[in-house]
Amino acid sequence: MGCGCLIALATMLSPRLALFLGWIFTDRLTIAFDHFIFGFVGFVLLPWTTLAYAVTYAPIAGVTGVGWVLVLVGLLFDLGSYGSGGKAQRDRASA
Repeated sequence: MGCGCLIALATMLSPRLALFLGWIFTDRLTIAFDHFIFGFVGFVLLPWTTLAYAVTYAPIAGVTGVGWVLVLVGLLFDLGSYGSGGKAQRDRASA
């Protein structure tokens, strides 16, 4: 229980921190991803999507129904963070 609360608090700070703590303290990421490289690429490029996938993954059924909606929301968060970062860079360059 304590570890789950720690990871939930870390998610509010950074999805990468939550993924790192989840990798250290739980086996959730090992269950969700067959190979280390998938989780690592997700950690680097799409952290919100990777976190949503790992949370919604069920060992036998995979991701189903509402889980895919949460993964899509994670993808939108990732794309939004890339878009807002680009806009902020353009605003700084023009100022």
